[in-house]
Amino acid sequence: MPDLRISVVYAEPARQRVRKLSLAPGSTVVDAIRCAAVVPEAQDVRVGIFGRLVDPSTPLRDGDRVEIYRPLKVDPKVARRNRAKK
Repeated sequence: MPDLRISVVYAEPARQRVRKLSLAPGSTVVDAIRCAAVVPEAQDVRVGIFGRLVDPSTPLRDGDRVEIYRPLKVDPKVARRNRAKK
């Protein structure tokens, strides 16, 4: 079987990191994140494929875009309330 072509994306406030990988069939989301090395290993992160949250053990398909989501600094509801008060 041919290798899977995968993109791993991690957006920081100032830039976006994109790593294109070629992984063996049967690889999972966590395998892709480890190979891309875009976030520290110990960090507990939420991940998705094309904007849909998935479990890190989800098997990958050819062409998937793995997205690593940063935790929010401010709850959107709180931010909206603060803007409305001004």
